[in-house]
Amino acid sequence: MQQEMDEQLNKREASMALPLYETRQGRGRVIYRVFAASVLVSICAIWSYRVIHMPTYGESGRWAWLGLLLAELWFGFYWILTQAPRWKPVFNQNFKDRLSERFESELPAVDVFVCTADANLEPPIMVINTVLSVMAYDYPPQKLTVYLSDDACSQLTFHALLEASQFAKHWLPYCKRFKVEPRSPAAYFRTTPPPASAAVEFLQTKTKYEEMEKRIKSVTERGKVSEEDQARHTGFSQWDLYSSTKDHATVLEVIIDGRNPGAEDCEGHKLPTLVYLAREKRPQYHTNYKAGAINALIRVSSEISNGQIILNVDCDMYSNNSQSVRDALCFFMDEKKGHKIAFVQFPQNFENLSKNDLYGGSLRVISEVEFHGLDGYGGPMYIGTGCFHRRASLCGMVYTESFRNHWENGERLLEKRDIEENKLKALASCTSEIGSLWGKEMGLKYGCPVEDVITGLAIHCRGWKSVYCNPARKAFLGIAPTTLAQTLVQHKRWSEGDFRIFLSKHNPLLCGFGRISLGLQMGYSVYCLWAPNCFATIFYSIVPSLELLKGNALFPQVSNPWIFPFAYVMLASYCYSIGEFIWSGGNLKGWWNEQRIWLYKRSSSYLLAVVDVTMWILGLTGSGFVISAKVSDEEVLKRYHHELMEFGASSLMFAMITVQALVNLFCFSNHLAMHGKKIYELLDLQFFLCGALILLNLPLYNGLFFRRDSGMMPNSLTLNLVFWSLLACGLYRIM
Repeated sequence: MQQEMDEQLNKREASMALPLYETRQGRGRVIYRVFAASVLVSICAIWSYRVIHMPTYGESGRWAWLGLLLAELWFGFYWILTQAPRWKPVFNQNFKDRLSERFESELPAVDVFVCTADANLEPPIMVINTVLSVMAYDYPPQKLTVYLSDDACSQLTFHALLEASQFAKHWLPYCKRFKVEPRSPAAYFRTTPPPASAAVEFLQTKTKYEEMEKRIKSVTERGKVSEEDQARHTGFSQWDLYSSTKDHATVLEVIIDGRNPGAEDCEGHKLPTLVYLAREKRPQYHTNYKAGAINALIRVSSEISNGQIILNVDCDMYSNNSQSVRDALCFFMDEKKGHKIAFVQFPQNFENLSKNDLYGGSLRVISEVEFHGLDGYGGPMYIGTGCFHRRASLCGMVYTESFRNHWENGERLLEKRDIEENKLKALASCTSEIGSLWGKEMGLKYGCPVEDVITGLAIHCRGWKSVYCNPARKAFLGIAPTTLAQTLVQHKRWSEGDFRIFLSKHNPLLCGFGRISLGLQMGYSVYCLWAPNCFATIFYSIVPSLELLKGNALFPQVSNPWIFPFAYVMLASYCYSIGEFIWSGGNLKGWWNEQRIWLYKRSSSYLLAVVDVTMWILGLTGSGFVISAKVSDEEVLKRYHHELMEFGASSLMFAMITVQALVNLFCFSNHLAMHGKKIYELLDLQFFLCGALILLNLPLYNGLFFRRDSGMMPNSLTLNLVFWSLLACGLYRIM
């Protein structure tokens, strides 16, 4: 017996000496750096060619040549910035078994924030599936509290959450008994066949879920909770003084109270605490959108559970991995390096992508390449969802070398306090932040459409590090845009917010100087400068084609030695891009689709983002926040899964990309007609560039001229755009 005890003690001591996570450097860094150096030399050669062969003053094509020089200077500068996320990538591996051996009895309390803002765009049944998935984490339930922030203050969502709290009594024990993955019931029952060993339990649980789903959808379709349903729960009385989504008092309800002995599942085990919050809104007070909602949650949760770790997740990003909390804690609780970490960011992944990712919504290269690269510099960025935060760092604490982890013994603070409901509601009132540092030095920052990025940058500048965790089983799965319009609007908001950061006092190259590494400064700048890419891209994709009408050559001929740097940069960049995309799990057609969306974003979303930022600087507009629709009608979804692009709306962004595509088509056709018998005269980069743009735009031409479904470009818009494109080509030719 003594020998066994000694062996166990020795084993524990040996385990204590091992880290909870390890970081390894990416392979092939030397090869990549040699490759990048060769591309840089060629870029410099292109710049030299432009300067040396500049047309003389008054010579035809001089201004186009000068424009290409400026565009190529920008492309080269931006390419240099993009090398930072690729220069020294790192990959993390954590060890959850060691975490359990050393800290199972000392695991910290974890608060989970789920945010929703519109019951129409974000259906309640989707929201509660996300809530149920995080309630079912493989984590001690007495240390887990789930908060739903409903910024629409919708009775429909509250009703759905009440229904979910009852279903959770059956769902959570089922998940734990049969080790269910994923733990979103909708996703599980949709993708998992009945297990042979639990067929009866599977069907019983599925039936209970379908009954709940039917009740929730029935209420949602009616748009109103019946008086009978309202009478079943006193929480509905808080809507007695409700005026509108923008004028109401705080609604706060602890739906499952962890202190209550009756808060148990059907097998007698404890349930996590579940809280509903709709912060107060009044017309005369600015809401600060999602940032304001999360800051209200931080304050309210500090009095209810005060978890030292906070997970925030969007309502459409359900948990796909029940071990994610433990994955994150391996970083926070590591004895040697954990005290430096402010947040652990998981990637965004999506369950509804089409076979070849029609709209480039996977963010594949960002998730699988660039964020690993930022991790090598003390990153990555905070992206607003799927992120575990240390509460202290999120609330404004500055990191010092003397800081050390102090984890509680797991007792809930809720059990030690007798909190008055009115006091809790006051923490979510419109006036609770007046005269405070909330939104400035505490919580998420205000005044920026991408509150997540600017908040993460501020945390990094206070001395903290972050870690990127990208396990084989994805931690979260969400819903990617299913129409082109949704994609372009989403990227307009992102690029606009990032560009605002660059033009503000929070510019990563200025505020980060001396506080974060140069590589991380450059990494932030890659995204902050998305929007200005529009100018070089639009010029490069239109003017060379228009110059074909005049017969002006803007690139060296094939027989000219100066062709080599142009050809090398083009071939090397695209070959590397294809390899990077396929290595990240994509395919060749998916890469081609991404190139098309890259062109459309830069030609429309980014340009409008620059316009809006300019108006914001001039004081003509304020900050805005657009909620992306999470549902589409059946016909749209059918076309999406058949990979037919959606153009069935009159949109300014559609007009912008269409005019560009038509100009290329008309210029290409004219040049081909003029030189069709002299094929050798067509073999130049200018003609090739125009042809490549036409190939990218084939789905757009199909939507303009050939399709007859409701996803085609409206005929009235098509006729107008064809007329204006022809007029533009004609005027340019005679200028």
